[in-house]
Amino acid sequence: MKIDCIKQNGVDFAVVSSADLILTDPQSALDLAMSVRYETGAERIVLNKEAVCEDFFILSTGLAGEILQKFINYHIKAAIYGDFSRYTSKPLKDFIYESNNGRHFFFTASKEEALQKLAEAN
Repeated sequence: MKIDCIKQNGVDFAVVSSADLILTDPQSALDLAMSVRYETGAERIVLNKEAVCEDFFILSTGLAGEILQKFINYHIKAAIYGDFSRYTSKPLKDFIYESNNGRHFFFTASKEEALQKLAEAN
């Protein structure tokens, strides 16, 4: 796992990239959030899709909701970037749409778009 700290307009961002799975369950989400906060001071995390387990994208597992709840409880805003086009589930598409219209969690195509969404989130 690699963590790059970026500061834009006085806001700290942690850009986390990994070829290995990082988000696999609620505890791993909490571990990530606390590691990032401790190492960088950032409360906004950008994460590549490859670091997220596939069960996250199967809403019936409840994993996505549990992970998002952990981030919200610990005041972490996050964005996952990557290609989501292969997912055809209507509930997942609706979940992504609603998340992208919220203020805490985003799904974007690129790292730059993820940074922009998080920068705009109040």
